[in-house]
Amino acid sequence: MTQAMPRPKNPLAPRFQVALRPAELPDHDFEDDATIKGRRYSGLSLVGRAGEAVEVEQCAFENVRFTGIHLVRSVLAHITFETCDFATVRTQDVSILRSTMTGCRLTGSSWSNGSFRDVLIEGTRTDSALFRYAKFKMVVFRECNLSQADFQFAELRDVRFEKCDLTGAQFANVVVQPGVSFDNCTLVDVGGASHLKGATVRGPGSMELALSLAREAGILFEPQAATGSS
Repeated sequence: MTQAMPRPKNPLAPRFQVALRPAELPDHDFEDDATIKGRRYSGLSLVGRAGEAVEVEQCAFENVRFTGIHLVRSVLAHITFETCDFATVRTQDVSILRSTMTGCRLTGSSWSNGSFRDVLIEGTRTDSALFRYAKFKMVVFRECNLSQADFQFAELRDVRFEKCDLTGAQFANVVVQPGVSFDNCTLVDVGGASHLKGATVRGPGSMELALSLAREAGILFEPQAATGSS
């Protein structure tokens, strides 16, 4: 009898132990050493803010603009982000824990040396985002545009990419730990494909990734010349 495949684990969902109250600016702004808990941000703008050692816990962000924000050594835990704009955000050593990002925009954002644990990112534009040296554990990217995203030197453990467009994504020197998979993804022109050793690929992306591997190995494919009939 064929043994059933174990069902993949999902990230732990955010948990709210307090009733969320409306956030108000500037009282609940992102700034150095700010501690924010149990707030709901709706339609607010945090464009261009800068903060170090910011701690945000058990909060909901709906249609919030984070464009151009700069965060350093900060922690965001038990957060829901819905239709938020993170374009060109710059972060360093920022941890995102037990959180969800749904319908957001992360185009051109930078998350270097960050930590993502128990995070669901769904229906989100993440093209040209920079994740170099970031650590991912129990993370799901679902139906995301990750074209040209940069995962070089990142560490992946229990990370699933589901129905994502990873055209031109970079994985050179990535560290693949157990539980990494690509399911029904577009994997055209992926860089550093050989460093994805140990990952599981399902669907048409397997052939696309094979072509990227062949290209890195210096193998050229040429169409067979047509032969004329005698």
